[in-house]
Amino acid sequence: MFMQGKRGLIIGVANNKSIAYGIAEAIKAQGGEFALTFLNDQLEKRVRPIAEEFGCKFVYKLDVGNPDEIVAVKEAIARDFGKIDFVVHAVAYAPKEALDGRFVDTTKEAFNIALQTSVFSLIEVVQKLLPVLEKNASILTLTYLGAVAVVPHYNVMGVAKAALEASVRYLAADLGPQGIRVNAISAGPIRTLAASGIGDFKMIMKWNEANAPLRNNVTIEQVGNAAAYLISDLASGVTGEIHYVDAGYNITGMGAVEEIDGKAVLVWDRIQNS
Repeated sequence: MFMQGKRGLIIGVANNKSIAYGIAEAIKAQGGEFALTFLNDQLEKRVRPIAEEFGCKFVYKLDVGNPDEIVAVKEAIARDFGKIDFVVHAVAYAPKEALDGRFVDTTKEAFNIALQTSVFSLIEVVQKLLPVLEKNASILTLTYLGAVAVVPHYNVMGVAKAALEASVRYLAADLGPQGIRVNAISAGPIRTLAASGIGDFKMIMKWNEANAPLRNNVTIEQVGNAAAYLISDLASGVTGEIHYVDAGYNITGMGAVEEIDGKAVLVWDRIQNS
């Protein structure tokens, strides 16, 4: 078990269908220990049973937009663990109205909320948790293809994820001399609570399945296994990377086409009309 003896913090487990849950499951299976966080009372009711499932002793309240709560978590980690070996940042948010219509119509308020919650939260968490990170600790966050290519309805979250990926590189450069690694996983579309706010998400999943080289969509278990590798010492030489776990979809340059009644038809068009 390659995570044996490793202890960390996982931010962003919402339920047992979230990507963060898949990561927690993989880390636990490989012998790792961790604390979980919850945003508010409503989510605490979901997170507590998950903590019990994984034998997780410590659960902290954390709104990543509240610096005082990040400091409180740092102090709790120092008390409960001393120092930790990894941090998983699985937090992103944009107002629902910003994920519909045209990107050009994005409001300043929606833009600021998306960037603050999805990007600066990683920077601030790292800033404040540095004193409790072990040498050679690993930090992992989650991104998506919408950071580097246009995805329908992703809009401002695409810009936020682009900023997040750049932040991964700059943090990796800053913290590398301390032995701390920073990476991101770019997961394919997965039916999660967060994804439910993206329009036509069912169609996006069908399109990904039709065009990905492996001809399927990935699972939280597959993302979790990749995350456990990146967090562990097995990836001790890897930092500043955006690691795709999307059944290979990111390498495709043209949508799948099929012939119907003698005409070339994009699979996307057939999916839309099915």
